Amino acid sequence: MTHAHRRSGRLGTLIGGFTATALAATGLFLTTVGSADAAPAPTSAAASTAVSTAAVPAHAVTGYWQNFDNGAAVQKLSDVPSDYDIIAVAFADATTTPGAVDFTLDSAGLGGYTEDAFKADIKAKQAAGKSVVISVGGQNGTVSINDAASAANFSDSLYALMREYGFDGVDIDLENGLDSTYMSQALESLAAKAGSGFVLTMAPQTIDMQSTSGEYFKTALAVKDILTVVNMQYYNSGSMLGCDGKVYSQGTVDFLTALACIQLEGGLDPSQVGIGVPASTSGAGSGYVAPSVVNDALDCLAKGTGCGSFKPSKTYPGIRGAMTWSTNWDATAGNAWSSAVGPHVHGL
Repeated sequence: MTHAHRRSGRLGTLIGGFTATALAATGLFLTTVGSADAAPAPTSAAASTAVSTAAVPAHAVTGYWQNFDNGAAVQKLSDVPSDYDIIAVAFADATTTPGAVDFTLDSAGLGGYTEDAFKADIKAKQAAGKSVVISVGGQNGTVSINDAASAANFSDSLYALMREYGFDGVDIDLENGLDSTYMSQALESLAAKAGSGFVLTMAPQTIDMQSTSGEYFKTALAVKDILTVVNMQYYNSGSMLGCDGKVYSQGTVDFLTALACIQLEGGLDPSQVGIGVPASTSGAGSGYVAPSVVNDALDCLAKGTGCGSFKPSKTYPGIRGAMTWSTNWDATAGNAWSSAVGPHVHGL
């Protein structure tokens, strides 16, 4: 199976003529900080057996690892630098069973990388204190969870992959919409099966996190008790509204901070918010920012320094960190992203 680079122009096409002003007219953003939309999510049934994610450091770097060759450096998991705390294996694939997913290592595309070596590398990363999760979705991955049966299939199939490969959890990177009721049901079920140490990450597009009434945001709030981090994709996006209702363009520090503010004030804990960016200009169609801009945005949110024109009304020292697509594109550029952002995140 071959993939284009993970982010197609799909979101750009969607947003192209869909300006932030239009979004404002439709109410697709957090109108006021602390609005009624931001009410705490109800406690789920699984809260009594809340999953510990202690293995993930307080400030963490997430990187996607490509299970395919799209022109970026081909890597084994063992090649991924130690700056990455969470490695998301991209991607699991939909099967013919509604909601179910499977994973096949692209041994041929990865230079003969064997399943045994892959599984051994997962264990080695975990022994070094890292987490390895299986990512579901991507630009080509369509998995529909829209009823109780597909939710059960999703949970059961992911748990089977966790047992087979030793994954610590799952990353939700669905870019074709999701149903918050059944997705949250599936994830809570999976967390209950997985037990202590379950890691749950998400990588929504910018439009998915403009409002707490959106299905992606509702899902994140519904599974807040088991959620590790939401690393929104601040790329392949049009201009968007910040939490102050002003329009911000991608590729700027203000875009990162003002949009993160929506999540931070919309009900997520600071430890559940991360900044997702491309590792290089080749990693996405648009939205690349220099690593120094990522670091400035993190400082702005955590300490109130390094801000652009937008400055949040308070600081969020517990902000989790940053994510990049991908470890492979990072390696292609000499690991410039991880070597700059990694130490900064860990020093927050």
